[in-house]
Amino acid sequence: MATAEMVPRRWSLVGRDTELKAFEAALDETGYHGFLIFGEPGVGKTRLAEECLAVAAQRGHAVARAVATCAAAEIPLGAIAHLLPDGVDLSDPVAGFATAVRLMSRAYSATANLVLLIDDLHLLDTASALLLRQLMETGAVFLMGTVRSDASSEESVATLGRGDAVHHADLAPLTWRQVHELLQHGLAGHVHRETVDRLHAASGGNPLYLRELVRGALAEGRLTNDGEIWQLATTEFLPVTRRLTDLIRRRLATVAPCSRRLLDLLALCGSVSVADLESNPGTDVLDELERAELVTVVREGRRTYARLAHPLYAEVLPAGIPEGRRREMLRELADRLEQTGARRREDAMRLASYRLAGTGTADPALLLQAAQLAAYGDDHARVLDFLQAIPENARTFPALLLLGRTLSELGRPQEAEAMLCRADRWATTESRALAVALARTRNLIWARGVTREEAVATNDAARDRVTSAAGRWALRVNEANMLSSLGHHSESIDLLDGMPDGEPPAGDIAGVATWTAAAATRASALSFLARSEEAVHWAERAVTLCVEARAAGRGHAPQEAAALSALVLALTESGRLEEARVTAERAYTDPGAAPTGWQRTLLVFPLARNALMAGRPASARRWYAEIVRDTRPQAVILRPLALAGLAAAAALQGDVRAAKAALAEHAGMAAPVHVPEERLGEAWTHVALGDQEAARTVLRAAAAEAREREQFSSETMLLTDLARLGVAAEVAGRLAELARTAGPFTAARARLAAALAAGDRDGLTAVAADFDRMGANLLAAEAASAAAELWRRSGNPRQATAAAARAAAGAALCEGACTPMLQAADAAVPLTAREREIAALAAEGMFSKDIAAKLTISVRTVDNHLQRVYAKLGVTNRRELTGRLGHKPD
Repeated sequence: MATAEMVPRRWSLVGRDTELKAFEAALDETGYHGFLIFGEPGVGKTRLAEECLAVAAQRGHAVARAVATCAAAEIPLGAIAHLLPDGVDLSDPVAGFATAVRLMSRAYSATANLVLLIDDLHLLDTASALLLRQLMETGAVFLMGTVRSDASSEESVATLGRGDAVHHADLAPLTWRQVHELLQHGLAGHVHRETVDRLHAASGGNPLYLRELVRGALAEGRLTNDGEIWQLATTEFLPVTRRLTDLIRRRLATVAPCSRRLLDLLALCGSVSVADLESNPGTDVLDELERAELVTVVREGRRTYARLAHPLYAEVLPAGIPEGRRREMLRELADRLEQTGARRREDAMRLASYRLAGTGTADPALLLQAAQLAAYGDDHARVLDFLQAIPENARTFPALLLLGRTLSELGRPQEAEAMLCRADRWATTESRALAVALARTRNLIWARGVTREEAVATNDAARDRVTSAAGRWALRVNEANMLSSLGHHSESIDLLDGMPDGEPPAGDIAGVATWTAAAATRASALSFLARSEEAVHWAERAVTLCVEARAAGRGHAPQEAAALSALVLALTESGRLEEARVTAERAYTDPGAAPTGWQRTLLVFPLARNALMAGRPASARRWYAEIVRDTRPQAVILRPLALAGLAAAAALQGDVRAAKAALAEHAGMAAPVHVPEERLGEAWTHVALGDQEAARTVLRAAAAEAREREQFSSETMLLTDLARLGVAAEVAGRLAELARTAGPFTAARARLAAALAAGDRDGLTAVAADFDRMGANLLAAEAASAAAELWRRSGNPRQATAAAARAAAGAALCEGACTPMLQAADAAVPLTAREREIAALAAEGMFSKDIAAKLTISVRTVDNHLQRVYAKLGVTNRRELTGRLGHKPD
C-alpha cells in the first residue's frame, strides 16, 4: 500500500519526454548554448532541469548548479560566487570578468562544456547575468535555467535568454491522461476514473500540487485501495497539506486588501460576471490580478466571467474569511444577480447556491430549477443538495421524481425506491406515470438487483394508467431492456418485433429516447445471441442518433451510454476488438460527454469484457475492479459478472490469491440471477492452481447451461476455453454450428478448435493471423504456439521458429497472461498436453499418488511423465520445476 512518504518526487517528469528530447538536441547542437525552462510554480521546472543535468553528466559534461534568490541578488555575483575559479579578483569588475572567462574557457571548452543549472534564474543579479552571458558566448558554459512564467520580462531573463542560440521550453500543466499515468505510476496500482477527474481538476495539472493532494489524502485515509483499485472518499473537499497551503499563501501574500476581497469573492462563488465587478471592486483591480496570473477572464457566449486562475486557491482562501463576512458577501452577490434579472440558464444554479450558502434557505421553485440544471450536467451531488433544501411540504412531483432518480444514481437504491413510490402517488397523468415506471424499474434492476418477476410487475402496474400507443410502446421497450439485462435475450428480441425501422424526427424528444433505447437493447441482445453483424448495425444507428441529439443541445441522454455499451459489445463479438476498445475508451475519457454513475458502469462492463477476450488481463482486471468498487454494497446486476471477470483476469496473471478473494465475494452475493459466463472466473482459477480437469468440468456445465438459455455468445467463449484446455475435438463440432449464423470472431474460434483437434499446423498458423488482425492477442499467441509445437514435432525447425517468434510477439502484448498453451511456447523443448498438466499439478506441490488419483492414471505413469518433463526442461526436482514454470503460489 502506498503511503504519503512513498509518493515519488519523479512524478513531475511524467509527460515531459518532449522537453527532455529537446534538451538533448540542444546539448548536441553546436549552435546552442542555453536551455531555459518556463512555467508556473510547481509545474516541474526544477525536476525537469535536474533530469537534464543528469543527462549531461552521463554524456561526460562537467555539471554544476546554483540557486538565485532575492538575498543573493543584493550582492554582485552572489549566486554564482562559488563557481568562480581561484585567482579571480573582482575588485576591478572588467579585469575580473575577463580573467573568469579566460580561466573557465580554458578549463571546460577544450573538452566538454560546463553545464550549469541556475534555479529561479529570474532572480539573478545583473553582474551574474552579464558574466554568464560572456561564458555562454565563448562556449565555456551551457546554461540551463528555470524561470517563472510571470517573470519572463525580468532583466536577467532578457540578458541570458535572447537570441536563437537559447532554447525556450514552456511547461504546460499535465493533461488528464498524463495525470492518470502519473497516479497509476505513483500509487503502483489502478486508479478510479472519478478519482483521476477530481485530482486533475483540483491540481489544475500542476505536478507539485497533485503530489501534495495525494499525500494529504493518503495521510488522512481519504485515498484508499480495496486490494484492486484506488479511490477517493466521496466528500466535497480534498485535504490540503500544510506545505501546499503555505505555497499558496505565499503566492497570495502580496495581494492588496481590495484585491484580496475580489479573490475571496471568487473563491466563494467560483466565477462572477465581469459586468458585476466594474463598480465594485473595479476593473483596475481585476486587471492587476489578471496580470499577476491569480485571476483569469473567460468569455462564455455574450458574457465575460472572472474566476480564480487555479482551483486550489478556492480550497485555501475561504479558510481566512470569517463566517459572518462570508454570508454577507454571498447575500450581496445574490441580490445583485437578482437585480440584473438572472436571465441566463445557469444563473438559477448560481443564485440558488448563493442563497443557500448565504442564508440557508431559498425559494423552492428556484431550488427545483437549479436541481434540474445540475441534473442536465450530471452533477448529481449538487442536484441532491438543491432538492434536499426544499422543505418536505413544498416538494412537488418533479422534485420527488428527480430526487428518486438522483438517489439511484448515487447508489442509494432503497431511498430511491421510497422516494419514487411517493412520486407515483402524485402521478396523475400518463406522462408522469410512465416517467415513474421507467425510473423505478431502472432503479430496481441496476441498483437493487431484484428478480425478473418484481421488475416486470412494476412495469406492468403502469399499464393501467398508460394507454396511448406511444406510452405502451415505451413500456414494452422498457420490459425488453429488463429481460435482456437479466439474460433473456430471445424474449427481449421478441418484444421488440414491430420496432419502427426509421428514426423519429429530431424534434420528437420522447420518440428519440424510446427509439434509441429500443435500438440499444436490440443490439445488446443480438450480441449475446452471437448475431454480431446485426448488432453492430443497430448499435451504430443508436449512437449516431444520440450524438445528433447532443449536438442539437438536448444534453447527454442516458440512452447514449446504453447505445455505446451495445456498440462496444457488438464490435467485440464481430471481431473488431481494437475498434471496440478505442470507441469505449474515447467515450470514457471524453471531457465533454463522459458518462457518470450507472451510465459509466454500463460502459465499463463491455470495456472490461473486451479486454478479457482480447487477452489483456491487467486491463480487464482494472475495469472489472472499477465496476466492483462502484457497485458496493448494493447487489446490482453487473457486480456478479464483474467479480467473476476479476477472478478470471487475476487467474490469467497467476494471482491465485486475488482470484480466490473475488470468487469468495461472488459466492456471498444473493444476486437475483447468475449467468453461465460467470463460471469463467472459477474455471481459470482452477487452471492457475494446476487443476485443468476441474476447469474443464466447470466449463462443460456452464456451456451446456448457456446453450439451454440461448446465450450463444457466452457459450462460444466457454467452448473456446475448453478447446484451449486440451479437448478441442470435444467442442469443435458445436463451435462450427455456432459459426454458421455468427460473425467473424465466432468463426475464427471455430477454426481454432478444428485446427487444434486435427493437429493442422497450417490451419493454426492461418487462424493466428486472423486473431492478430482482430486484436485477439492471446488467442493469436496460443494458436501460433500450438503451431510451433506441431512444426517441431514434425521435424520442421524453420517453420517452428517462425511460429514461435509469432507466439512470443503476441504474448508480449498480453499483459503477463499465463496460460497452458503459452507455457508450452515458453519451454525450450515442448511438452505434451498431458506432460504440461502433470507438471502444473506437481509444481503445486501435489504428490504423485494424488496426481494419479486425480487424473485416473497409475502412479508409475505420473512418474514417467515427470521424468520426461525434467529432462525436457533441464530440471532435477519439483522445486526447480516450480521455478521453471514461473508458478505464483497461493
